[in-house]
Order: sequence, then structure tokens, then C-alpha cells
Amino acid sequence: MSRLAFVGRRLAGAAVLLVLLSAAIFAATAVLPGDAVSAVAGVDASEAQRAQVRTELGLDRPAAERYGAWAAKAVRGDLGTGFVGHRPVMDVLGTRLPNSLLLAGLTLAVTAPLAAVLGLWTGLRGGAADRWVSVSAQVIAGTPEFVLASLLVAVLAVWLRLLPPVSLVPLGGTPLDAPSALVLPVLTLSAVGLAVATRLLRVSVADVAATPYCESARLNGVRGVRLAVRHILPNAAGPALQALTLTTGALVGSSVVVESVFDYPGIGRELQLAVAARDVPMVQGIATALVAVMLVVLLLGDICARLLDARGRYDG
Repeated sequence: MSRLAFVGRRLAGAAVLLVLLSAAIFAATAVLPGDAVSAVAGVDASEAQRAQVRTELGLDRPAAERYGAWAAKAVRGDLGTGFVGHRPVMDVLGTRLPNSLLLAGLTLAVTAPLAAVLGLWTGLRGGAADRWVSVSAQVIAGTPEFVLASLLVAVLAVWLRLLPPVSLVPLGGTPLDAPSALVLPVLTLSAVGLAVATRLLRVSVADVAATPYCESARLNGVRGVRLAVRHILPNAAGPALQALTLTTGALVGSSVVVESVFDYPGIGRELQLAVAARDVPMVQGIATALVAVMLVVLLLGDICARLLDARGRYDG
């Protein structure tokens, strides 16, 4: 399959998947705990007032009709307006999403080089070092994010008093105005990302190192750094990139929890507040935007891996 056809097929698949996931998100909001009408009208509202609010919010229409109207606006860049505060979803995304992308970028800047070194080292050496790193990564990956965050707060904020326990940002400012507010969230996400990425990269490196191509290089006296640079890395680059994109996708889900724990002003925190307030349009818009970001990351990683794969294993 040509590269152009491969890219076209991946784009079409991502578009179809985005539509299906947006419909699933729209359906899931219908079963959120509580009642959006009560959240807007108030618990003491009369039945007449509740009926009026339900009509104003469009909740009296069939779900399929509401989804069709929402999707038609979404393709034009209008994700709706929240029930609480009447804030356009796109405005909230424009304000909060950059903060989350900053957090993700810093996390990847820490995670990627460390995961590459650990994955290459354990994949080539094996033995006790491999087992120790693998077990440690498995334990960290299996630990809930809020537990890791709580441990870091207890040690670095409460015990050592080195960092603030929450991410306080100056009013009207950005997290860059208070760099210390970024440290604990980045450390928490980096621990999760490093555990996941190291395990994936270790498998990729070990698979490449076991190929007849690399065995032949060893028999010809190529070892150590020369073997890694000339033979392992070029052939593991594609799978390694896919591993990092999968890690990035996992960080999207983790960031929602971490931002809530540290009260970080990101889009994950806004999603949590919207769910708590039964703000259906805000939940639908933010969740769909996060899914779109994740699909873009995975799509770019898939395409780049195809281009980097020296063995041409990917056939679409």
C-alpha cells in the first residue's frame, strides 16, 4: 500500500471513530447521576418551572434529534454553551486546553528521554536490572494516579515543605507565572508515563535485538553503543514512537485525575467540574475535544511510525 493510501485510510478511520465516540459520549451524558434540569432550575423549582427549563435547554426533544443538531454545529466549530454560567465550550477550551497541553508537553519532555534510556538498557541487558525495572514499572503503572499524587504531596509538600500542595496560579495568569505549581502534577504524570513507556519500549528493543539481523551483527563483533545506534535504534524507532503515542494517550486520562487532585487550571479540571454540575453541553464538548486530541496524537504517531519503520512491517 502506498504512503498516500495509508494516510488516507488512517484519516478516514479516525474520522469515523471520532463520530462514533462523539455519539457514545452524547449517549453517556444521558445517564449522568442527577438531573441537569434540577441543576439549572434549582431543587425547589415547581413542575411548571422545570418543564420550562427543560424546553429552553432542548431536553424535551428526542436524543437522536439533539445529537444531530449538536453534531451539525460541531462540524462548524460550535460545541455549544454550558448550562452553568452560559460559557461557550470553545471559550473554555481556548482558556484551559493550553494549560493542559503545557502540562502534557513538560511531562513528555521528562518521560521520553528517560523511557528511551531505560527501555534500551533493559531490553539489551536483561537479567536482574531488567527484572527490577520491569517490576517497578508494573507497580507504578498499577497504582492509581490519585495515590501517587497523594504520596508526592505527603513527602514533598507536607513533610519536606519544598512545593505547594496545590497548583495555585495567579488570578488572570498562567501556570508559567507560578512554575512551582507545575512540579507536582508533572512528577505524578511522569511517573505514570515513564512506567508505561518503559515497558512498551523494552519489549520493542528486545524484539529487535532478537532478530537474525542483530544476531548477525553481534557475530561480526558489533556490540554495545555501536550495536544500539546502528542496528537497534533504526529498527525500533517505529514501534518506539507508537509506544510513546500510546503513552501520550494514556496521559490524557490520567491528567483528568491529576488536575483535579492538584486543582490545576486545565481542561481535565473543567471536565470534572462540569460532570459534578451536570453541565451536559460542557461535558459533551470537552470530552469530544479530548477524544479528538487523542485521535490526532495516535494518528500522527501511526503515520510517523510507518515512515520510520525501516523494515516496512506496517501494511495498513
